[in-house]
Amino acid sequence: MTDFAATRAQFVLPEGVIYLDGNSLGPLPKAAADRVARTVRDEWGEMLITGWNRAGWMAQPSVLGDRIGAMLGAPAGSVVLGDTLSVKVYQALAAALQMRPDRKVILSDSGNFPSDLYMAQGLVAGLGKGHELRVVAPEEVADAIDEDVAALMITEVDYRTGRRHDMPALTAKAHEMGALAIWDLAHSAGAVPVDLTAGKADFACGCTYKFLNGGPGAPAFIYVAPEHLDSAQPALSGWLGHEAPFAFDPDYRPGRGIERMRVGTPSVLQMAALEAALDIWDEVEMASMRKASLALGDLFIAEMRARRPELRLATPEAHAMRGSQISFHHPQGYAVMQALIARGVIGDFRAPDILRFGITPLYTTEDDIRTAARTLSEILDQTLWDRPEYHKRAAVT
Repeated sequence: MTDFAATRAQFVLPEGVIYLDGNSLGPLPKAAADRVARTVRDEWGEMLITGWNRAGWMAQPSVLGDRIGAMLGAPAGSVVLGDTLSVKVYQALAAALQMRPDRKVILSDSGNFPSDLYMAQGLVAGLGKGHELRVVAPEEVADAIDEDVAALMITEVDYRTGRRHDMPALTAKAHEMGALAIWDLAHSAGAVPVDLTAGKADFACGCTYKFLNGGPGAPAFIYVAPEHLDSAQPALSGWLGHEAPFAFDPDYRPGRGIERMRVGTPSVLQMAALEAALDIWDEVEMASMRKASLALGDLFIAEMRARRPELRLATPEAHAMRGSQISFHHPQGYAVMQALIARGVIGDFRAPDILRFGITPLYTTEDDIRTAARTLSEILDQTLWDRPEYHKRAAVT
């Protein structure tokens, strides 16, 4: 069993703050500042450009990729880090469409993160080959998978409600119909148990700054199933995805295996912070993580149901259908969340009316959940959210 008191002690948690927004940005691991400082001082400062070899900077995307892959049931050599999640979605989708040239439909759902849909729209427009992005309701995805679909592109856990898709079942249906399955794990990696091998995903990608606690701007990752590693073509033929980057060949040749999905220069300082964050995960057993997450979520639901039964739950109660967040609908959700933040309970708001709370047993306790529920109830009971400063929209909600 995981010692969550021990993992909590490894994070910087400001006094008087209950942090329930790790599904958007994880808190700072205590070891990260020293790890980044060491990279700056001892590696960049002392080694200069030789750090690419001496400090292993060039290998970090694959080394850390394997560490994340182990958390996701992916074999060594099938995950690599770099760039942003949008870039990795684009790469996966472009490769999948090239592998199904006789099909023109990309199937997604209305609960998908909008950026994924934007990348699909841009790819379709750029290809100019008559492809179509077909978006259906989440509960309609399985029935919408037919022989016209080239690629299923789904975010496993809905960023607003926390509803969770059945990855193995939908992937099996896609394969039955001859389509490929691409999974966005932005709200899955570090939040719920994931087994990409058992689930038979063709491609997957995700970010590392949410539940994995890699810090703002931490790099994304991409997974390619082993059977596709030598056939998936990278749409973004970047220098570091070349078979021999330092041969400086004017013509592109894709690298071997997952290395071909590298694009640009690794973000060395960000990877140093992520490395420190992943050290905490070495102490975590995902089954106990999931059990604790569900228990904390159930507690939050029960507390709010007892205090404010009219507050409408947006998250499925069934454990199998739930990620690691609890969300509620409220018509004044933005102002309510600002009032909560002002009182030291940090969640976030998602349009049009979602109060969203990340559940992260690594550093969240039952007392945190009870205090958050009590504070939210007081704000609603006393209409404390209805102040001008709480209605003023900031750039980031």
